[in-house]
Amino acid sequence: QVQLVESGGGLAHPGGSLRLSCAASGFTFESFTMGWFRQGPEKDREFVAGISYLGGRIDYADSVKGRFTISRDNAKNTLNLQMNSLKPEDTALYHCAKGESVIMSQAQSDYDYWGQGTQVTISS
Repeated sequence: QVQLVESGGGLAHPGGSLRLSCAASGFTFESFTMGWFRQGPEKDREFVAGISYLGGRIDYADSVKGRFTISRDNAKNTLNLQMNSLKPEDTALYHCAKGESVIMSQAQSDYDYWGQGTQVTISS
């Protein structure tokens, strides 16, 4: 079955960096769009970044543009999110998600499997 397992979260100071990874299994990883979403305290889950099946197209939420970089390694079935210049408002549970197809989308309804999430806390 499809499994998505995130890792790399933790505590960082404002201005610091973290790198999240998502290990995918149970499907043909290279055939699907992948994305990162997050849910902060008392907030709705929101789109963070998405990457097309071969990595040629990338999309970011405005709030993370210029600070976060999404990437994928199709040989290793791994999705990554490099987060730099972190802010307290980046504090959230970060989820890796599998797209339903090759279509790029920010809509949660276009993603059909989700990992359990990895917690990121930004605090001084």
